[in-house]
Amino acid sequence: MIDPRRLRILRAVADHRTVTAAASALYLTPSAVSQQLNALEQETGHALLIRSGKGVRLTAAGEILLAHTHAVLAQLERADAELAAYAGGAAGEVTVAAFATGIAEVVAPAIGRLAAEHPDIRVRVRDAEGDESLPLVLDGEADLAVAVEYRGAPREDDVRLARVPLYAEPFDAVLPAGHPLGAAERVALAELADSDWIGPYPGNPCHDMVLLACELAGFQPRLVHWSDDFRAVVALAGAGAGVALVPRSALRGMELKDTVVRPVAGPAATRRVFAAVRRGAEAHPLFRPVLDALAGSAAGLSTD
Repeated sequence: MIDPRRLRILRAVADHRTVTAAASALYLTPSAVSQQLNALEQETGHALLIRSGKGVRLTAAGEILLAHTHAVLAQLERADAELAAYAGGAAGEVTVAAFATGIAEVVAPAIGRLAAEHPDIRVRVRDAEGDESLPLVLDGEADLAVAVEYRGAPREDDVRLARVPLYAEPFDAVLPAGHPLGAAERVALAELADSDWIGPYPGNPCHDMVLLACELAGFQPRLVHWSDDFRAVVALAGAGAGVALVPRSALRGMELKDTVVRPVAGPAATRRVFAAVRRGAEAHPLFRPVLDALAGSAAGLSTD
């Protein structure tokens, strides 16, 4: 009989590509992870991993078992949800991992809704960039994620996750006051090809979106200044340090001193935001009200 706890370890190793990273995510020692994987190989009678100096990869047998692992773990999540419903419904703590703007736009309002409609549900919020929250959910460190689409993100049909779309928004061009294009109704990105740019660091999903938008406009932006804080980005633009693309909701309520904000002409970079839980947990009586509250908070935010 295969131990489901070892299947969780197999999936973590497949997700993180190294035993050390998987052990860190699962709060285990690397030796404990290796021992459990060895036991799993003995249980199945197959070699599941190929180890190399750079990490590990699954054998063909490992890939077969991983596919079943996704189904088994999703079914266990469903069982947990049904038992929780049988036991009396929505009462307990839910950890939500979300990026800063997502917290302000949907998570905080959702907490207010839940306080009125489900006072026995307590929400803990964990600030995590848009590409960090999904691994936290898969590793069991968070129950729900508010995340964004990004290059390399799990696909919509990923068998490990269930998604709820929340909102979509364009990136607007932020220019220094007095910029020659400031009087235009819309800004064509190609006209900013020779400008200095301000943008997020590589690894931030918005960095990829800015690069892709500029690539589609026919150039690579000359990124001179870097910050993951959009208030800092806007302040630098106001100081004349360069131009930037910023998600529209991030500009809401921000002091836009010495800047001009304009929509982008033609196809614009778009930030698509969604909530996600582990597959099978979407009907859990603790998680379902939170998902519904997030969707309610996001209603009307889409400007795509």
